[in-house]
Amino acid sequence: MVGNAATVGRSGVHDFILIRASAIILALYTFYILGFFVTTPDVTFTIWQGFFAGLCTKVFTILALFALLIHAWIGIWQVLSDYVKPAFLRGSLQFIFAVTLLSYLVMGFLTVWGV
Repeated sequence: MVGNAATVGRSGVHDFILIRASAIILALYTFYILGFFVTTPDVTFTIWQGFFAGLCTKVFTILALFALLIHAWIGIWQVLSDYVKPAFLRGSLQFIFAVTLLSYLVMGFLTVWGV
């Protein structure tokens, strides 16, 4: 059995489930943030900082960021594998996107837990 090295053992069903699960997490996070704005009449820096100082908001934000990166990685991988045929170019772009997404995760983590 020969597999595609770029998929790292994933299947189409696995990607389908990850995309749907990450979309649900992102939708719930959007409603969470919208709920904050709807229930808070005057949003100041102090109130916003207090909102993100809560453990629930920090964990949910990191979970949403991780879900966004999973969603983005699968989408980028699918687009690149469909439309970029030269292997070296596709591999280089995948590497650049992977490094960029990981740097977003690290910066997001440092930003959220730095509050």
